[in-house]
Amino acid sequence: MTSFRTSAVLAAGALALAGCATVTNPNPADPIEGFNRTMFTFNDKLDKAVMTPVAKGYRFAVPEPARDMVTNFFSNIGDVYNFANNLLQLQVTAAVQDLMRLTINTVFGVGGLVDFASPAGLPKHSQDFGVTLGKWGVPDGAYLVLPLLGPSTVRDTVGMAGNMFIDPTTYINPTWVSYSLYGVRLVNTRANLLDASNLLEAAALDPYSFTRDAFLARRRYLISGGAAGNAALPNYEEDDGAAAGAAGAAGAAGAGGQPMPAAAPAPASGVQATPEPASGAQAVPDSPQGSPVPGKMVPGGLPFRR
Repeated sequence: MTSFRTSAVLAAGALALAGCATVTNPNPADPIEGFNRTMFTFNDKLDKAVMTPVAKGYRFAVPEPARDMVTNFFSNIGDVYNFANNLLQLQVTAAVQDLMRLTINTVFGVGGLVDFASPAGLPKHSQDFGVTLGKWGVPDGAYLVLPLLGPSTVRDTVGMAGNMFIDPTTYINPTWVSYSLYGVRLVNTRANLLDASNLLEAAALDPYSFTRDAFLARRRYLISGGAAGNAALPNYEEDDGAAAGAAGAAGAAGAGGQPMPAAAPAPASGVQATPEPASGAQAVPDSPQGSPVPGKMVPGGLPFRR
């Protein structure tokens, strides 16, 4: 047993060293690109082997109206994040809008299963503690792909602790209920992004660069104040929304996005990108839409708590 453990540790170390190898045309924002690419590949294979089949089964078994209610429920929980972080950023108007959304959808929408606030004209924001730290002046740090969680930065990884503290489902007892909710959130988010991830794989010559550039552009967009607009709930099952969804899924997911989390992504539209063969995709923010889903997902990263 000891020999097996030693071999496993050595194999893991060799994999990490191989991932840290020098890359051609390094990106200044991605100084550990070799390691990140290795982790991206690991996450992507895990996603294809486990999460994608489960998400497809969920979409097949659960009718669309029920999935919409699940999405609305977790979007309503996400408004708790938005309210808390807008207060921390002294965005009083946005915080009041978040509180109104939370109250209306919780009371009249049966705990958030139905979204009455968006048709009433209350905008959906996209905030998390990583964005708050960015607005406070904390630098991004290096781009980082986390095991299972996907795209992030050093700052957004630190912000995950704040996200977990704000997440109301963390405090639910018994704990199995909390974990069950997280599992449903993860699967529902992945199901919502199935078509977007398919388009991403087909469109991007280098999915890693595409995801990285879209994610970083999305985070810059949110920190600069781009999230303060209207954010309608995306429908990734519609063909005409898939193009924006592919870039948005990459840009909004990950550990900095909301907790997906991502969230993702913030699973999650809002970034449009055009891949380039040499250096990857250049993502250009297009709309102020944010992810309505507390957990986020992209190929190469699983959703996380938001």
